[in-house]
Amino acid sequence: MTERRETVLKVGGMTCEGCVRAVSRVLGKVAGAEAVEVDLARGEARVQGSAASAALITAVVKAGYEARLAG
Repeated sequence: MTERRETVLKVGGMTCEGCVRAVSRVLGKVAGAEAVEVDLARGEARVQGSAASAALITAVVKAGYEARLAG
């Protein structure tokens, strides 16, 4: 059974709701991502599921934003 968890990323470079949609879209395409919530004001993305943290960060960076694990 695959572990379901929440991964929180700090995302830099988002300036508008279009950025939020772009980050949400790329994170949602990562294998194992089941639910994605992106908060512009906090500069965070929360991903539920079994997606690998490295894959999530890579997807955001390839989309042109900065990303790292929160905390």
